[in-house]
Amino acid sequence: MGTVVELRPNEKQEFTASLGMIIFLASWAMMFSALFFAYGFVRARSLMWPPPGVPELPVLLPAVNTGILLVSSFTFARGISDLKRGRQGALSGWMAATIVLGGVFLALQWIVWKSVADAGLHFNTGIYGSVFYGLTVLHAIHVAAGMLILLWVFGKSLLRAYTPHNYVNIRLCSMFWHFVDVVWILMFVTIYLL
Repeated sequence: MGTVVELRPNEKQEFTASLGMIIFLASWAMMFSALFFAYGFVRARSLMWPPPGVPELPVLLPAVNTGILLVSSFTFARGISDLKRGRQGALSGWMAATIVLGGVFLALQWIVWKSVADAGLHFNTGIYGSVFYGLTVLHAIHVAAGMLILLWVFGKSLLRAYTPHNYVNIRLCSMFWHFVDVVWILMFVTIYLL
């Protein structure tokens, strides 16, 4: 017979919380996957992509935004790493940096939307505009939600609520933040580069 491992109450809560986050992220992954598959289907059925007469999407600012989100994942991970090493004070600085990077991402995304709108690509400019704005706006909403979570983590970190033995909430938040980053990378490659 197999050995049953008994988890302590704290370990049970961490396991349950982690499993809940994995299920939550899996549901969002399915939604984004469905949108990517719909995009792929529409694109594969089109004779030309992008359709004739629509403005070209910029690549430089979205590429910079990709770098910004990658750096923000690093700052978040570094904050957790420092906390695990007992440097509680460092966590607040890394969380502040992650929040600033998320804000810069959203500001640059706004500039991209404005530039393509000024060039004539709008949400109602056919399927191309709908796909572009639909995917990027939905992602930006997730970044904004992630920033609200980061602000909560930041506030609690200022109060030194997290310790090397009590940081499950930060780990769960980082899972969400890294998920948002991975979705953006897939979106950047799919929409802007291919």
